[in-house]
Amino acid sequence: MVSTDKAVVARLESHGKKFEVLVDPDLAVRVKKGDDVDVRALVVYEAVYEDAKKGTRHTDEDVRKVFGTGDFRDIVYHIIRKGEVQLTTEQRRKMREAKVLEVATLIARRAVDPKTKIPHPSQRIINAIEQVHVNVNEYEPAAVQVERVIDALRPVLPLSIEQMDIQVLIPAAHVGKAYGRVHDFGHLKKEEWKADGSWVGIIEIPAGMQGDFYSLLNGLTHGEGEAKPLTK
Repeated sequence: MVSTDKAVVARLESHGKKFEVLVDPDLAVRVKKGDDVDVRALVVYEAVYEDAKKGTRHTDEDVRKVFGTGDFRDIVYHIIRKGEVQLTTEQRRKMREAKVLEVATLIARRAVDPKTKIPHPSQRIINAIEQVHVNVNEYEPAAVQVERVIDALRPVLPLSIEQMDIQVLIPAAHVGKAYGRVHDFGHLKKEEWKADGSWVGIIEIPAGMQGDFYSLLNGLTHGEGEAKPLTK
């Protein structure tokens, strides 16, 4: 159970009313991201308030009408994930920095400079994000924000999400381990099974992820797999 000194308010407004719980801010962030935590460590009291500061509680009937359940854990998780958590300025800063890095890393892996066909370093992308003041939502998945951020960065940083075809050979000894991972890395355009049990395929991937793909293939096949880019 979290102490009242450390706790913050998680609030959801629904059906014209406010529903509040007192929660541990760090654990609430984990719940907001989709993690499961021990509800006993998450809250100060097992109570849903109309106004947590005043200590006025909702009746069980009111809570059931809105949330459709009397299960306290389900109610708390719903309030945190659908509502707002009053985090400190420092917590929000750390969350945003982590999300900006995650978005920049994805952009560096998916996009390239259209002139050089080489990915921009993550730090250069982070600097551009700060320069154009693009909003990066600390709660929204990074993958969902990538295209919007790329559009905002283009006036100051040339970016292009380009695809490339790679021809891949997986020796028979490594097919069982490597096939699924290679298949799921990108868009499989063509495949062929050889008489010796080896596999040959053509897979389309973002150009910026070429290095990641080679590393994956080498690791799965102990360097025995083969890959070469194809000219479109």
